[in-house]
Amino acid sequence: MSLVVALTGGSGFIGGQIARMLVAQGFNVRALSRTQSGLKKGMFWVRGSLEDTRSLAELVAGAGVVIHCAGAVRGRDAHGFRAVNVDGSRRVMEAARQSGTCERFLHMSSLAARYPELSWYSRSKFDAEQEVLRAAGTVSVAIFRPTAVYGPGDRELQPLFSWLLRGLLLRLGAGEAHLSFVHVFDLTAAVVQWVSSPEARPGTYELGDGTLGGYSWKGLASIAADIRQARVREIPVSLTLLKCIARANLALSYLLPRAPMLTTSKVNELTHHDWTCSNTAITAALGWVPQIKLRRALQDGLF
Repeated sequence: MSLVVALTGGSGFIGGQIARMLVAQGFNVRALSRTQSGLKKGMFWVRGSLEDTRSLAELVAGAGVVIHCAGAVRGRDAHGFRAVNVDGSRRVMEAARQSGTCERFLHMSSLAARYPELSWYSRSKFDAEQEVLRAAGTVSVAIFRPTAVYGPGDRELQPLFSWLLRGLLLRLGAGEAHLSFVHVFDLTAAVVQWVSSPEARPGTYELGDGTLGGYSWKGLASIAADIRQARVREIPVSLTLLKCIARANLALSYLLPRAPMLTTSKVNELTHHDWTCSNTAITAALGWVPQIKLRRALQDGLF
């Protein structure tokens, strides 16, 4: 009988790709969904949410591995992020521990957790990690901290890359800032390697595309200029203007049904100077090496 893997966030950008890859590899995947139930798309869907302890118990029952990908990336205040990312993560871990069958738990965090002081989101991701570790008991916990994830199905970075290849780069923050990215296919491969590893691999792991020193804004412009064989115009967006836009966006969000991405809290993340990361720990633990650099992804349209 194949290993049962319980998954939250299976209908999202990252979780959906993980679910498809696990099914393709022959794993028995059980995924949480607010809308779906029963056997669909090669996996069994459990209708429920992170707030529903009964559905979480059903999700993890008999599962040897639990992968927690669900979370909030948009929000109007710190309370909203905490309710989903911190309290939700704790409930998933408590359900996994109480199941009596879960041996490994993978918590999909974010590189933002490295700097909890930056934003509501980054604080919630850091606190979620701590809650998961505190509630784990004897369950082996791995925490993945991917940097900015992009790829087919992504809606956050796709506009940046599309405009970049059209010759326009809006620079946020200082010109000397360094960014890093990881393709969703590579992140998914790391998850599958972790699940397939014959030994539990606890620890906190950063994941990026392996580019030493990350990417500067000028570096991004240079890559795009090489690909399109034409100049890329770099337009700096001042911190003052960005904060004004963020305040307006936050105010507007109260009139719309969707939570905002750009807020005054998020500005600190977007303009932070150091988003480089190192794959040293995860390569040593799993042998994982990313295969898709940003240049290739832009050249081949893998975004």
